Amino acid sequence: MAINFPQPPDAEDQLIATINTTPLVDVMLVLLIIFLITIPVVNSSIAVTLPLEPARAQGSQVEDVIVTVDAQGAIYWFDTRLPGTKDLQELLGRVAVMQPQPELHIRADARADYESIGQVVHAAQQNGIARIGFLTEPPEGSQ
Repeated sequence: MAINFPQPPDAEDQLIATINTTPLVDVMLVLLIIFLITIPVVNSSIAVTLPLEPARAQGSQVEDVIVTVDAQGAIYWFDTRLPGTKDLQELLGRVAVMQPQPELHIRADARADYESIGQVVHAAQQNGIARIGFLTEPPEGSQ
């Protein structure tokens, strides 16, 4: 049983029964552009081998501070290498007074000495950083 719509015999307009996909394509293109812009912000350029640990995923916020410790024990503030722990202390002191206080994320190479990682944690504790997290990668096949 079909529905008939009455139309005058000389009407040129036909009923269009197709779905308009143009708004869908527009939304998808906007989302694609947003993802292309935000992905480089999330990735860091210092190559380290992160420890393998199953963990729940947590979104990174723009104001999060990332400190990286490479296999040789060098400390990086985002992508900038710090000459010593005094510079790290100074930068963490500036972050500690921010409201709301950003979270400190430590990206430590699995081969790094505990002493280097301990220096970062100790500097954060001395400056009153309330939230410290370690970035890891999930083991193979645990997703």
